[in-house]
Amino acid sequence: MFDKSETEQKVAEFLLQIKAIKLQPANPFTWASGWKSPIYCDNRITLSHPTIRTYIRQQLSELVQDKFGSAGCIAGVATAGIPQGVLVAQELGLPFIYVRAKPKDHGTGNLIEGDVLPGRRVVVIEDLISTGKSSLQAVEALRDAGYDVAGLAAIFTYGFDVATENFKQANCPFVTLSNYNALVKYAGDNQFISESDIELLSQWRVDPGAWGK
Repeated sequence: MFDKSETEQKVAEFLLQIKAIKLQPANPFTWASGWKSPIYCDNRITLSHPTIRTYIRQQLSELVQDKFGSAGCIAGVATAGIPQGVLVAQELGLPFIYVRAKPKDHGTGNLIEGDVLPGRRVVVIEDLISTGKSSLQAVEALRDAGYDVAGLAAIFTYGFDVATENFKQANCPFVTLSNYNALVKYAGDNQFISESDIELLSQWRVDPGAWGK
């Protein structure tokens, strides 16, 4: 049975330990969107650490089964969701496909790669949820191809209200192994950040677009 609380904290611990997540409230990052952010997340780094990679594979697989029941296929979102999705599909013994950000500009022009199996119940795997826009583009592509999308599972979410609303509007449930609140709690409890950093991190979540200006 999937243990939500324990997994949230363990994944937060792993991501901080290997610097897949970096917290720099005093020296913020700049995202592609132009937002200033005290956090940067690159879950691809987990793939280089076998013990952590295995834990995430097992927990994502349990989460998929716990929240969505039986599935007929696993779909990864290009690019970072592809390796995570392959690992989950292997763990569950299911077919795997992946969804490109846009169709190939040569050859067959595929948007979905793999044996397309319309009618299959599919769970989408992603590494990170920010606004949910790219993930939901993949969901829409799968639905257009005739798949029954049960939902989406990811490693981490920033927990933005806009993401929750976007998934709600798309009628697509989503679940994650860990999240921003769990991460900040673990980081504060284990001296990764100071009390003043916690306040800055909390402020960012209120209005990330305006934070740091």
